[in-house]
Amino acid sequence: MLLQVKDVTRAFGGVKALDGVSLAVAEGKVHGLIGPNGAGKTTLINVLSGIIAPSSGEVFFRDRPVHTLPAHQLAALGFARTFQNIRLFPAMTCLDNVLAGQHLVAPRPYFPRLFCLPSARQEEKELRRQAMACLVRVGIEFKAHFQARALSYGERRRLEIARALASRPSLLLLDEPVAGMRRKEVQEVGDLIRSLAAEGMTVLLIEHNMSFVMGLCSTITVLNFGRTLITGTPDQVSHHPEVMEAYLGVREHHA
Repeated sequence: MLLQVKDVTRAFGGVKALDGVSLAVAEGKVHGLIGPNGAGKTTLINVLSGIIAPSSGEVFFRDRPVHTLPAHQLAALGFARTFQNIRLFPAMTCLDNVLAGQHLVAPRPYFPRLFCLPSARQEEKELRRQAMACLVRVGIEFKAHFQARALSYGERRRLEIARALASRPSLLLLDEPVAGMRRKEVQEVGDLIRSLAAEGMTVLLIEHNMSFVMGLCSTITVLNFGRTLITGTPDQVSHHPEVMEAYLGVREHHA
């Protein structure tokens, strides 16, 4: 397994947002993380990406313990993520936002850049080409020179994915990647994620769009009240009576 989460608990004061969560994510697969609001999904992603530390438990990446590492060290190991609340540089262009995501994989030597040497100019040209390729990958290359604030909500979500891809991750953590998107956009992002997995990238995603999750993920983990309710195939999860009661049934009741 690429990623293993073992009995992770995260408490805020006397409240346990995560209470002994365990799961394993296979390499090159798309793993879904679902559950009602407040189930602990985003808290788990924050723990995995080093934004917050677990109160107890362990996280292993390629059999290496990583639960004590800060976010920048995890990013250097190959972790990348998007956020439930989109975090971009709104006054920067889309291309510059993606270039900002290359900082871990593009060492920019100081002196060649200071003196505008040919090697620095060539490197900058190649980095811009790679950044543009990320925008092409998510289908917004035609907005490359627009400020991020000028994009629609769905386009900003795509831009965040492009910026995450710029760091060339081996593990991509997506927090509600298709929220606010039209049906065609949802289909295109699903195709993108499938292609990334086919190329060997591992994806762990949170999403409330159940048809999207069921059609995309090979394995799904359901959280409820900070605990792991079940991990299984989409068919196993969709027919699990406690899932129907805790999550699927609730959504159907409000539909």
